[in-house]
Amino acid sequence: MKEILGIDVGATGIKGAIVNIEEGKLITDRIKYPTPKPATPLAMTEVMKKLVEDHNWKGKPIGMGFPAIIKDGVALSASNIDDSWLDFPIVGFLSKKLKSPINVVNDADAAGIAEQKFGDDTPKKGLVILLTLGTGIGSAVFNNGVLIPNTELGHMKWKDSVVEKYVSNNARETKELSYKTWGKELNRVLNHIEFVLSPDHIIIGGGISKKFHKYEEFLDCSATVAPAKMLNNAGIVGAAMVAPI
Repeated sequence: MKEILGIDVGATGIKGAIVNIEEGKLITDRIKYPTPKPATPLAMTEVMKKLVEDHNWKGKPIGMGFPAIIKDGVALSASNIDDSWLDFPIVGFLSKKLKSPINVVNDADAAGIAEQKFGDDTPKKGLVILLTLGTGIGSAVFNNGVLIPNTELGHMKWKDSVVEKYVSNNARETKELSYKTWGKELNRVLNHIEFVLSPDHIIIGGGISKKFHKYEEFLDCSATVAPAKMLNNAGIVGAAMVAPI
């Protein structure tokens, strides 16, 4: 089965499309709905149901990226969504509510899986880190192409809080930071990550990846740094790739 519905769940939007997982391409238009507030399991599931109905996908396999640590079908964190997702049996719950076989992985891990497979210039060897800079910061870490799941580099301690409170795209917008000010702070964070993990390559993902030219000059790292090749579709494609088929 090469065509799969991928759903990418974020703190501000829930989007989906049918993906050709052999080519890594969306074969339908991407449909996006706002993430409900509060972002509870029942409220978010209603939005997911709309995406299933929009694509006439009831009963077929679904892959989903979700903003949480996912282990053994359970959400063990709730990054920028409602705390009621903590320790929630997400796979079993959504399988019943959506009436489809489903697999759920961390949303940044999903994006990283797609970049590793279909990002033409993305290194397949060495330590590769993807950072998705959005409402918060997600991360995916690969060693020689093998995923180390559920890393949360956006929650590393930084100054008086954590990394994502300073260099997420949301932090840039909320604090009305120039790309120069924000880019220099991002560079300091990337250098700290380099000191801790010694990556060979760093990928900047999320919607801000398409503005890479506006802050690239402020990044000075030993590792190569580049925007995600698949831009903001990586999460949907990677989600589809992990569906139970």
